[in-house]
Amino acid sequence: MKQKINGLYAITPEWADTSKLLDAVRRALEATTRVVQYRNKSGDVALQHEQASELLTLCREFGVPLIINDNLRLADLIDADGLHLGADDGSLKEARFILGPDKIIGVSCYASLPLAIEAEIHGADYVAFGSFFASPTKPQATPAPISLLHEAKRRLNIPVVAIGGITLENATTLVQAGADAIAVISALFDSKDIRATANEFNTLFQRPEHIQ
Repeated sequence: MKQKINGLYAITPEWADTSKLLDAVRRALEATTRVVQYRNKSGDVALQHEQASELLTLCREFGVPLIINDNLRLADLIDADGLHLGADDGSLKEARFILGPDKIIGVSCYASLPLAIEAEIHGADYVAFGSFFASPTKPQATPAPISLLHEAKRRLNIPVVAIGGITLENATTLVQAGADAIAVISALFDSKDIRATANEFNTLFQRPEHIQ
């Protein structure tokens, strides 16, 4: 059975040091991070395979799904728990055909609700909107208004993930607007205490004002 996407959604930094990466992700998982996405746009194929395989083993130790960013072949090869697709990363239909019905497939919809509605119709398990704030990972990303989360929760029946420049200082606004999950890279993995930071992010989803 697929795990529903919610809570802290950790996206890995592009570190070539696999041991460092695994140690950082372990700390995040120890703080009940709910999902991990492996994102590596610049590493060679061998490094990507090594890191993704090791992360999958680690995530399964904690019972947390590992999603592969933008690489259908890698997701299929290591039998990852799912795939995340961007605008230019292949079709949802093809990914579902190759990965099968039991894998999690998410789709980046940026600031477009129509894209999200279409993704849900074609079988996406969750959609991601952003960038809500200035992002060091994607500085040229198109801004998304927070009102989009309200509208998405009204129109969609699948989880909604917020992404882009999210920090402990601004995440509350997104959770209150209805985000089921918040995707974080820098604010988590660049922090001095990854475990403590992950715990603080997860606490946001336990407050009474969190809209389900």
